[in-house]
Parts: sequence; C-alpha cells; structure tokens
Amino acid sequence: MGKSILIAGGAGFIGSHLCDKLINDGHDVICLDNFITGSKHNIEHLMGNTKFELVRHDIIQPFYAEVDEIYNLACPASPVHYQINPIKTIKTSVLGAINLLGLAKRTNAKILQASTSEVYGNPNIQPQPESYWGNVNPIGKRSSYDEGKRCAESLFMNYHTENGVRIKIARIFNTYGPRMHPEDGRVVSNFIIQALKGKDLTVYGDGTQTRCFQYITDLIEGITRLMNSDEDVTGPINLGNTKSFTVIELAKKVIEITGSQSKIIYKPLPSDDPMHRLPNIDLAKQQLNGWEPNIQLEHGLKNTINYYIEQFKINNLIA
Repeated sequence: MGKSILIAGGAGFIGSHLCDKLINDGHDVICLDNFITGSKHNIEHLMGNTKFELVRHDIIQPFYAEVDEIYNLACPASPVHYQINPIKTIKTSVLGAINLLGLAKRTNAKILQASTSEVYGNPNIQPQPESYWGNVNPIGKRSSYDEGKRCAESLFMNYHTENGVRIKIARIFNTYGPRMHPEDGRVVSNFIIQALKGKDLTVYGDGTQTRCFQYITDLIEGITRLMNSDEDVTGPINLGNTKSFTVIELAKKVIEITGSQSKIIYKPLPSDDPMHRLPNIDLAKQQLNGWEPNIQLEHGLKNTINYYIEQFKINNLIA
C-alpha cells in the first residue's frame, strides 16, 4: 500500500531523484521547495502525475499536512550557495528542522534528516566513522552550513529521546549526477561545465586533496533503505563512496571523457576547505542490508556529462 510522503527540498538535485524513486514505488509525494536553489525543470516531468503534488513553501515557516514519512532535504548544499546568505542557511537548517520535527511529532510520521559529511569539518582522522565528533570551525565561512547541520542532528536526536519521534539521520558524502545545478560551485559540475565550454579547469590548492564521489542512484538507494530500516536504526549513518580520488585525477578524467582541450589552472585553496574526506560505511553495510555504492566514477561521469551536453543543446549553448 502506498504512503503519503513529504519531501522538503524536493525540486533540488537529490530531492527530485527521490521524488522519482518514491513515485515509481507507488507512493504519493508532496514536494516542498522555495526554489532558492531547486528548479522546476528538475520535476517538470512529474507535473501531470496524480501521485505528485508541488507546493512552493519555505520550511522556515510551519507546514501542515497528513503524511506517513518526511524527508528533510531542504538546504543549500554547495559553498557558493550557502555562503551567499549564511543566516538564511542557518535558519533553514535549524528552524526548518524544528518545524518538520513538529509535523512528524503531530502525525507520528517517520522523518529523515539529510545531514552531511560537513559535520566532520576538516577531519584529522581517515576514514571518518560516525563516532567521530569532527573538527569544525564554528565561526568560519562554512560554519552556517556545518554548524546548522550539526544543530539539526542534535534537534532530531532530542525529539527522538524526549518525544519518541521516529528519526533517521543520513550523513551524505560528495554526491554527483544529472540535475546538479550547473553553477553550484562543486568540483564535479565545475569541471564538467568548464570542459564543455572549453575553459580552463580550476583546481583550488595543489590538487592533491582527495574526495570520494558517490553517484546519485547509489545515494537514493541508501536513504530509502535507511528510511525503511528497523525502528531502532536511527543513525547517524554515513552514506558515501569509499574509493577516493585526488582533485587532479578527477580533472584529468573529465578532460579525457569530454575530449576537451582545456588546461588545468591553480588557485588558492578556500579557507576551511577539507584536505581529505572519506567515509567509513561499515555501519551502513551492517544496518542497511549490505548497502554500498556500486556505480563506478567513469560510468557516473559519462551519464552526468551527457546530461549537461543535452541541457546545453536545449539552451543553445553548444551546437
């Protein structure tokens, strides 16, 4: 039997793919989005579907509906976007969590928080297990996002222990794929857009910093398994790829796949930018029926590059 499911941030990169998955599984989906970073383009293919409802709404304000499950994906997730209005970012993470937790409490809905690897800050242990408390600058340029998400996790856990709200917390590591905002400032989309336009690929720092890249379908499988896991599985649970690449390796791979003549240039590393990110996913394997990413980087990059090529053609940016 289908459920009624609310997705806050449902028109965003991750949210729109989650809408697809849940509707395909037979559920009714209410998609909330204020369209600060989300896009109607991401969910326009769902607009005629009777199982899909779109509501323009900012979760800083309360929302009322009768639902069975709630996914909280509402927050700008790239440094370019969340640093434009850091106070708004904090409000979205904190007030938004309070409002959605209140809704979950009233309706007895399960609620999942899309947290982030950013709660670990610039980690001084590799890989990062969920037990690691992190190394975060609470007043740095990234703090509105990092500390907002950390506070949201605290709110979720306290609503669970004090009020019995059924919670799930996913700590999401670098994720990429079709529908990423082309100007979100993250390394995969940056490199692809630069390569397709024949511009130099911009590497910040010396390029030896490492990242793990998780394809969007692997993440969607992970968060839906977490939502459907046993009641005593609350998280936090890391969801990410354990295969790491240097930024230079990624840049060269994008140039190779696109066939671009772009060169690689170097600029100073932004403040508080972590040198290494790598999840320990033992907990996910144990508690989410053996979940682990299975899409290889080259395959995922090809899909993502093809998506941007098609979008460029639609918008007459390339022949």
